[in-house]
Amino acid sequence: MRITFVFPEANMTGGIRVVATHADFLSRRGHDVFVIYPPRREPPFRQKLRSFLNGKGWPRKWEGEPTYLDDKSFKRRMLPSWRPIADEDVPDADVVVATWWETAEWVKKLSPSKGAKAYFIQGYELYEGMPQVRLKATWAFPMHKIVVSRWLQDIARTEYGDHCVSLVPNSVDLKQFYAPARSKNPRPRVGMVYSGGGIKGCDVSIEAYELASRSLPELELVAFGHHPTRPQLPLPKGATYTQAPPQSQLRELYASCDAWLFGSRAEGFGLPILEAMACRTPVIATPAGAAPEILASGGGLLVRPEDPADMCRAILEICHLKDDAWRAMSERAYETATSYTWEHASDRLVEALALAFERYQRGELRWE
Repeated sequence: MRITFVFPEANMTGGIRVVATHADFLSRRGHDVFVIYPPRREPPFRQKLRSFLNGKGWPRKWEGEPTYLDDKSFKRRMLPSWRPIADEDVPDADVVVATWWETAEWVKKLSPSKGAKAYFIQGYELYEGMPQVRLKATWAFPMHKIVVSRWLQDIARTEYGDHCVSLVPNSVDLKQFYAPARSKNPRPRVGMVYSGGGIKGCDVSIEAYELASRSLPELELVAFGHHPTRPQLPLPKGATYTQAPPQSQLRELYASCDAWLFGSRAEGFGLPILEAMACRTPVIATPAGAAPEILASGGGLLVRPEDPADMCRAILEICHLKDDAWRAMSERAYETATSYTWEHASDRLVEALALAFERYQRGELRWE
């Protein structure tokens, strides 16, 4: 199958990693895969100045930075400057895949020779600062939707009346994320991914930790993130923070903890859940993204959204487990994370792309 993926840019975010991993698997399995993307858009001067005045520093240039597209087997091309992807940039193919709401606008305008149009959706980004009218409009485009969680599948059905949506859940790279069986730490320790964006719910996780540490003063907190911590969202005193750790260090951070906190308010999937569980670390999660289905069979605890007290309760529950009970939960987390591989996900994606092609041939994915 000839497959083109249209990326919004190349970077080190989780969403780019997911689609790049899929593209790499498809290429290695013999499909003709091409990835096209513009360079990162230069922010306007006012935005740079605002970043500086808000204590985030002057935005740095990104040329030469590593990305999740590096060292992959597929063909790729970056445009010389930022602009929407157009017909002249894209080879003829069987399927062309939009990977972000803005790329869906570009793909919609491509000619039929560029392939049946599919829309790989990893989130529903209706939060402040996003062009919500434009974003919602992309969900109504005549493209075959491929989503990563049942939550997104339900949105397509209930909000947009689309009942033919392919579900392709994410997996985790078991060569990168793994850990041997272990016991609890002598001193209890929890971890989290730090992000200044309110949608990730770091404030919920931090408050839950602070509440739990009142009952468990020896409780430790480790965190990592892409950027420096923000003065508006400080980590608790004594917390250990690792900024932009190398990929090889992530599994050590996950595996150093007795529980991993996932306080997200909204999420398309929630890849850190699986990454932590693959490292045999139970997860305490709000019911965002794929958390409900991932934790349905154990390996962690679901807590109420926007409720630090309930997350605190879960922290104390896991930290007070006897070692054999904790090891059983740890093993269940590992079994869940390793039960669905990227090979399985690749199989399902091929089926979804084939369905997109078939629907286009039947005339289901064409403008009236």
